[in-house]
Amino acid sequence: MTIEWRYTIEQDLGILSVAGHLGPAAVRRFAGAVGWVAARGTGPVVLDLTELRSWSAEGQLAITESARRLAGAGRRLELAAIPADGSLVPSGDCPDIPVHHDLAAALAAHARPSSATDEGQQEWRTDGWPT
Repeated sequence: MTIEWRYTIEQDLGILSVAGHLGPAAVRRFAGAVGWVAARGTGPVVLDLTELRSWSAEGQLAITESARRLAGAGRRLELAAIPADGSLVPSGDCPDIPVHHDLAAALAAHARPSSATDEGQQEWRTDGWPT
């Protein structure tokens, strides 16, 4: 099983939503999504895990690595709605990763209403993204 992803840019905020299981088989696909994100947009990136069913230790490591990668590009990673089956424990050399209860809370932290749709909004997603 792998993941599906959707990336949305709303002005200076990126939202990377992930669905499925972030396990060893999905780590490369997730890293590719983060590469897509790093090459597009500016500002913080909220990793929306609302549709993520579960994650493995390898998946959690991929998230902390993505925080490092984005920090190297001058961007901050934040998490929204982490799976109930665990918490992310980044290593000591990882940038701070704020965790929000859900996507609405993450958007509120950036003074963005959860129903906001900007004319300048852009979106990319995998073909299998759930509708």
